[in-house]
Amino acid sequence: MNRALPAVRLRVPTDEDAVAWHRAFDDPDVMEFHGGRSAELSAYEELTARQRRHDAEHGFCLWTMLDRDDRVIGFTGAQPWPQDWGPKGEIEIGWRLGREHWGRGYATAAARMTLERVRAAGVPGVVAMVDARNARSIAVTERLGMRLAEVFTTPRSQREGRCYRLTW
Repeated sequence: MNRALPAVRLRVPTDEDAVAWHRAFDDPDVMEFHGGRSAELSAYEELTARQRRHDAEHGFCLWTMLDRDDRVIGFTGAQPWPQDWGPKGEIEIGWRLGREHWGRGYATAAARMTLERVRAAGVPGVVAMVDARNARSIAVTERLGMRLAEVFTTPRSQREGRCYRLTW
């Protein structure tokens, strides 16, 4: 049975979104696969500023995700893969939600919107780099039609990771 996905809206992050992202991600469960704890507020301030520049230059970024009541619930979007290992030169999609919003379909709905936007920006395909233990994110990649392309060991954490790919 396919359930209807929730209403979600994406916007280019504002200065205020740095505070909202910091608050939403300040949870060990949310950060389990992202270093274990939330970054300092200053990191989110720099990240939101970088996303505004990226959207202006490329037509895509990590957008702030809003629910139907316009509450910030996380982010989703696309970025060039930033590491010197893995899918260099490719565009990675990703998502992160505050814990209270898990399991409702927000990540899938927002990621589908991301795919539409990066396709419209002329990107020929995307990857998603996912910790092999992150069953929730793996399920989202599968719902998006992404296929497992590579299994690897991450250099810093030495954990198994997976690269999912989708081209159109």
